[in-house]
Amino acid sequence: MTADRPLPDRDATVDAQFWAAASEGRLLVQECPDCENRQFFPREWCHFCGSEAVEWVESEGSGHVHTYTVIRRATELPAFAEDVPYVVAYVELDEGVRVCSNVVGCAPAAVEIGLPVEVAFDRVTEDLALPKFRPSEEE
Repeated sequence: MTADRPLPDRDATVDAQFWAAASEGRLLVQECPDCENRQFFPREWCHFCGSEAVEWVESEGSGHVHTYTVIRRATELPAFAEDVPYVVAYVELDEGVRVCSNVVGCAPAAVEIGLPVEVAFDRVTEDLALPKFRPSEEE
């Protein structure tokens, strides 16, 4: 199994643990033990208080579509042309952080702000899975 599209740099120290967990089907976000805020995207420090003591915690992987757009035209990257149309969304997790990803498993016209979603992992190589979101089976 190989991917014919750009893939994340999993050797980067700040998010290597995130990608390892995603490969196992787990979604992680960061939490600061000093101010108790959570954050996403991965950083080496807390976005809220500057502490360098951020830790990884497992997310339930459920939330709702905060905002989205439908990509209806391929960009200059041919790797995504076969996916058109597709949805790029900010999903607000129940833990309060927003994750930019794709909404999959439904027609783009079915996506709307507030749609309940849950994480679904798209395995793109033998050792890499990308977290995406699909409409939640629970409502």
